[in-house]
Amino acid sequence: MIPYGRQHITKDDVDSIIDVLKSDFLTQGPVVPEFEKAVSEYCGSAYGVAVNSATSALHIACKALDLGKEDILWTVPNTFVASANCARYCGAEVDFVDIDPATYNMCVEGLSIKLKSAEKLGKLPKVVIPVHFAGQPCDMVAIHALSQKYGFKIIEDASHAIGASYSGIKVGSCEHSDVTVFSFHPVKIITTGEGGMALTNDQNIAQRMSRLRTHGITTDQSLMEERALNEIWNYQQIELGFNYRMTDIQAVLGLSQLKRLDEYIISRNQIAKTYNEELSLLPVVTPYQHANAYSSYHLYPIRVPEESSPKSQFQVYSELRSSGIGVNIHYIPVHRQPYYDKLGFKLGDFPEAEKFHREVISLPMFAVLSSGQQNDVIDALHKILS
Repeated sequence: MIPYGRQHITKDDVDSIIDVLKSDFLTQGPVVPEFEKAVSEYCGSAYGVAVNSATSALHIACKALDLGKEDILWTVPNTFVASANCARYCGAEVDFVDIDPATYNMCVEGLSIKLKSAEKLGKLPKVVIPVHFAGQPCDMVAIHALSQKYGFKIIEDASHAIGASYSGIKVGSCEHSDVTVFSFHPVKIITTGEGGMALTNDQNIAQRMSRLRTHGITTDQSLMEERALNEIWNYQQIELGFNYRMTDIQAVLGLSQLKRLDEYIISRNQIAKTYNEELSLLPVVTPYQHANAYSSYHLYPIRVPEESSPKSQFQVYSELRSSGIGVNIHYIPVHRQPYYDKLGFKLGDFPEAEKFHREVISLPMFAVLSSGQQNDVIDALHKILS
């Protein structure tokens, strides 16, 4: 079975991990801050906070922005559930903005219309999370402009998009957001096994996220309360935090992988180019690429149009998997999940995301996908849809 995504581990990766295993530190050592600095410098942001997953990064980002009860967070339905769940962890409400049918990202026009209505109702969001779906950057300039008008904070969910850019600006620079979150899950562009990182240009947000990932503990004397002089207080828990730390073992793998990030992105773009060319005559819709942006192509989602395809999405999906092609669906809209059903969302609330779900199939896309494997995918599609 050709998987839809997979990690690429080299001898250099393995050797770097062995070096850490032989060192004095396995966790909370010198490699985590080295990895944070390397990612921040690559993206052009001031601070990085490495954690054990992108979900954890989203959670502490929300907490650092003081999202809580009585607050509302907006994101898109077309994402993994973590983009919405992070609000629920904080006790906040969740709502969604439908996607643009071309880019599959948050529809800026839809966001603007919804904000106007929410302002009249006194229900503006405190935080908005645009998702750079499949590695295609969102229109962050327009979203940031709306944040200045309506007063919400922005967390970019860039789990798919390390290495991507728009208008010459790296995703992760936080030029148009408060925080950007990356994922280093094995199917992502680079991996730390499991892991994530939150980037920001705000020192206070960075310091708070750093505390929140370690139980809310600080060793900064200026933040600590006075205690009896004859007692040793070399740390204090000053708020309720979590055990979300990344290990040095994970961080050194990330450092090693980061050296090949640009190479991986070039490879993914070439694979996408081949798909675009070879599928152009089939009754499918290939991914949109904005002329002023550079996608990292975490995913390569095609659409099987309900109106014009000779076979249904279900038929194409099933026949591809029967042919040894490990296609996937990204994503079942979050508001359709049973948990969110119980919160009052229903079918028909976000028609573009729902239509996308009925048509999308993610084809195999990873940096070391061989030309032979890609040809097998293309040949299978031609056979199924010809």
